[in-house]
Amino acid sequence: MRAVVIENLVGPGAARLAEVDPPGHAHHRAAGRRVLIDVRAVGLSVIDVLQSYGRYQYGVPAPYVSGSEVAGVVVDADPESGYVVGDRVAGIVFWGGLAEQALIAPEYSIHLPDAIGYTEGAAIYLNYSTAWYAYFRSGVKPGGTVLVHGAAGGVGTAVLDLAAEFGISAIAVVSTDEKAQLALDRGATHVVRSDGAWLDEVKQLTGARGVDVVLDPVGGDRITDSLRALRVGGTLVVIGFAGGSIPAIPANRLLLRNLTVTGISMDTMDVEYPGTLVHVRDQVQRLVDAGRITPHIGARFPFERAVEALELIENRGALGKVVVELP
Repeated sequence: MRAVVIENLVGPGAARLAEVDPPGHAHHRAAGRRVLIDVRAVGLSVIDVLQSYGRYQYGVPAPYVSGSEVAGVVVDADPESGYVVGDRVAGIVFWGGLAEQALIAPEYSIHLPDAIGYTEGAAIYLNYSTAWYAYFRSGVKPGGTVLVHGAAGGVGTAVLDLAAEFGISAIAVVSTDEKAQLALDRGATHVVRSDGAWLDEVKQLTGARGVDVVLDPVGGDRITDSLRALRVGGTLVVIGFAGGSIPAIPANRLLLRNLTVTGISMDTMDVEYPGTLVHVRDQVQRLVDAGRITPHIGARFPFERAVEALELIENRGALGKVVVELP
């Protein structure tokens, strides 16, 4: 079968189309339950870029097949998997998705309703499971206010899309006019610019009180101002480090203002609290079935141009989700 293979851990430029063997027995996170799909669309994210450099915490040695998220049709399924041949599915696979066939894991995938196309399906699971779990871990209550960094990216647009579901007001942090308009279209109540005095604007918008929660998939050097943007007793949720650097937390601010910082690694949480992954999966399935999820597709590429899709993400040119479509 055809696949996009990362031959060396030197970045997306190492990717090439190649013939590879079909996937083996079962996905590495499926506990032996084989579910094989014909891939129709592949969602890409910063995970794929980080892995191509060997920088992702769940990475795999080269050579490997790239592609972290898929949508397609089941062609082989273990009876205990919850899937049958012909089911339309979508889910995160971490790698191996940019291929004509891929394996999925039941705890990381959902049934895809007929009303949702494969391209949109490939833009759901990673971003919306992350967004939902970030809200859940933050403890934000209806009527609260959340500050969203990276608001025009895949996770950011999903967070904004779910703002109404959680009954909150969202302040989006973006870097361009185009991203500002996208954030407003996706559900942001207000938008502030990361290249301006965004902290002062957040204070003004909240009557100097600060926001209840900061959701941060970016990391980098804005961490201190994110803590300053919180109200007393507020919560910072660390989602990722798309900005490229892992920040240090000034612990004195946590002490003086009774702040909480939490991460949202669902995988490790499931080890200590079994059922976490299934709970999050079921919530995403509920939202999908109810028609409450509308992913923003920022760019579509044919399979033969998958390398360009990876490079778009690396160069931070993507708005929303980047999806590669297979014939």
